[in-house]
Amino acid sequence: MSVRSPLGATAPQSGYQLEAPPTARRVAVREPLGAVALAVLVAGGLLIALSAAGTDALLPMSVRPVPSSLAGPFGGSGIDIGGVGVMITLAAMFVSYAYTVHRAGRLSPGAVLMSIAALEALMLIAPPLLSTDVFSYSAYGRMGTLYGANPYLHGPYAIALDPLYPFIGAKWVTTPSVYGPLFTALSYVLAPLSIASSVLAYKTIAVVSSLATVTFVWNAARWRGVDPVRAVALVGLNPLLLVYGVGGAHNDLLMLAASTAGVYALIQRRNRAGGGLLAAATWVKLTGALLVPFALAGEPGTRKRGWREIASGAALVTAAVAVVSAILFGTGPLHLPATIAQSQRDGDWHSIPGFIANVVGWPTVGHVVGIVLACAFVLVCAWLLVRVKRDQIDWIEGAGWATLAMLITASSLLPWYVAWLLPLAALSANGRLWRSALVLSGVILAIQLVGYIPHVGTPM
Repeated sequence: MSVRSPLGATAPQSGYQLEAPPTARRVAVREPLGAVALAVLVAGGLLIALSAAGTDALLPMSVRPVPSSLAGPFGGSGIDIGGVGVMITLAAMFVSYAYTVHRAGRLSPGAVLMSIAALEALMLIAPPLLSTDVFSYSAYGRMGTLYGANPYLHGPYAIALDPLYPFIGAKWVTTPSVYGPLFTALSYVLAPLSIASSVLAYKTIAVVSSLATVTFVWNAARWRGVDPVRAVALVGLNPLLLVYGVGGAHNDLLMLAASTAGVYALIQRRNRAGGGLLAAATWVKLTGALLVPFALAGEPGTRKRGWREIASGAALVTAAVAVVSAILFGTGPLHLPATIAQSQRDGDWHSIPGFIANVVGWPTVGHVVGIVLACAFVLVCAWLLVRVKRDQIDWIEGAGWATLAMLITASSLLPWYVAWLLPLAALSANGRLWRSALVLSGVILAIQLVGYIPHVGTPM
């Protein structure tokens, strides 16, 4: 007996299989330009991995020059492509990515999946790229386990004599942890590792999480009757997710793997598991909480049992995390919302309000724009929740539009944040949403590339 997906497509009974859809098997690769686009993406990833150790524009400020322990297997290549080379490479990768997503229906699933795997491997062996966050992760773990300092009450300045301290970004040395207690507990486990080993560990977590997300997206797309090749291309080939997200070993990918697994479970009507996974994603990074109200609103009034199952699954995981958190951090996590709010108030020029302020040279304009946009975000979310509750739009689509609104209105917008939107856009039956995800990715990348122009901004 077959199982019907929420969008009416017949879904496979077997769970986690990366099986090519019949249409893709018939067509294979009949899109020469698509094959070229995939090749350009992989070649761009290879160039970044080869040149990163010798190209300051690809390294965070605190890792210039890069120590041999962090340089990776290509550390001795001596290649320096400079800021212009980085701009050209990332731009070429994005154009190829956009073309691949648009023509995914005519590409071999195997070619797309192998390209994703190759790019993930290249980012894994590259040095830490474009961000110091991976060193902050280690610092918060070392603070608690080696020095007895609460990472939710103190910034890394509390361990200024630790050999890790010089690698932490200057902006973050006084900032307590902005991450969920589930992730901070993981950082405690990894704290005994050396600096180089911890970077590799966090990068491995990012790669595994990214590949898991691709797997969940593929299977969920088949359940929903969405083209799985286009869905995984949209997620797995995105240069911002790969170069900034995986290359920088960001914990957003771990949050994304848990939330996408939760979405997949909810699609299959495994509501308790879905609610629990969404809660786990939230306690990795609070951004994951945005999906919860949409998942609950997506349960029709005739399925109150489903609503209760989602809520009970989320409550169970939250209770377990609360117990662990109380043991490890005491009341420290209660300061987390205030720390995040302060970080958002500080903002950065990479966000849309910050970019406006940077261009006009008047910070007050950016601040006012930020307040207006934050109010607009609240109103948009409320409107979308009402539409989901009335069954006017699918809850995944509603959550996707809400995430898009959050990214547009955020006072602090970093390039890997676009990953939050990609699985939701990939699983939406609304083509406007995945096209919007492409456009937003392009805008965010363009803002980043402006940073390589002298006297305009500085890259992360």
